[in-house]
Amino acid sequence: MQYREYGKTGVRVSILGFGALRLPKKPKQAVEILRRAFDLGVNYVDTAASYPASNHGANERLVGEALRGYRDRVYISTKNHYKGTSADDWQVHLERSLKNLGVDTIDFYHLHALPWDAYRRQLVPGGIMERFRKAKEEGVIRHACFSSHDKPENIIRLVDTGEFDGMLVQYNLLDRANEGAIAHAHEQGMGVAIMGPVGGGRLVAPSEKILGMVGEAKSTPEVALRFVLSNPHVALALSGMKTLEMVEENAAIANREGVLSAEERQRFVEAVEEVQQLSDLYCTGCGYCLPCPNKVYIPGNFEALNYYRVWGLEALARRRYKELGKNKSRRWAAACVECGECEPKCPQGIPIREWLKEVAATLGS
Repeated sequence: MQYREYGKTGVRVSILGFGALRLPKKPKQAVEILRRAFDLGVNYVDTAASYPASNHGANERLVGEALRGYRDRVYISTKNHYKGTSADDWQVHLERSLKNLGVDTIDFYHLHALPWDAYRRQLVPGGIMERFRKAKEEGVIRHACFSSHDKPENIIRLVDTGEFDGMLVQYNLLDRANEGAIAHAHEQGMGVAIMGPVGGGRLVAPSEKILGMVGEAKSTPEVALRFVLSNPHVALALSGMKTLEMVEENAAIANREGVLSAEERQRFVEAVEEVQQLSDLYCTGCGYCLPCPNKVYIPGNFEALNYYRVWGLEALARRRYKELGKNKSRRWAAACVECGECEPKCPQGIPIREWLKEVAATLGS
């Protein structure tokens, strides 16, 4: 297993972290999978007080069970999802997490899905941020972190507050929007953990085009994970491993010396940027063509076509198109009546009606 420094914390984390959200619900099976990962060198496990949404704390309890006998070699990451202004209510969630996990200290404690606006609301005297700092001073949490789905510019604002030791953000082959924020956080001495390295499952689908970007790769998820881990500003990537087989496969990738060489990464990035430019040429997803009088979700249909035509992700493209066929407010291309109202609005001058026909013919067959 390869290890990297997590910012300036002095902690060395495995480049493969365990994202526990999608663990099997059967405790015995979940614990077996987690402990196998720990035995293979994974030393960072991530959960949250709100996992799963239908039974808060259940995921933390599974992680806590698996940690028995492993606590001295595994770092715990969990999250507080409270978005109100009461420090006491926020504290309740912290104490519940400690109890669920069966620990006195949490290594990496995240303000969960934190947007910039919520952070500013929490700065009031005696508020959540004061309580957050106090918990760190008292040693209840070791490292103050945040996770965020906010815009990259707002993530950079959160980084620049100087409040945090690390962050957890999304980054993958299909979505590189946070690349600049990741580099900035690293430059500021923060640790960077990545969620969604396989694009929320989008990069699980086989693609010969993506496989061709890296030599000796066995699967599309392997290429996706190696891409994320080859970023020198990333400390670790979380993988939601649901089976022992997934643990073994991902650990083998994380054992690979260098993951990708600097030269391989450069060639990889150039290939990805070339593909991305092609994708933007087809449709940037700006949404200016909307609303459609017949509720055809034009950007979503073209996104599905891009998955097929640009990335070679045929199974994913067909699945996304089929989902649009079941959606009454965001409909698929087959619902187009060719009124033409959309085309004058498109800044790229895309012949939308013709392309929608192509979508229907290509993905609806």
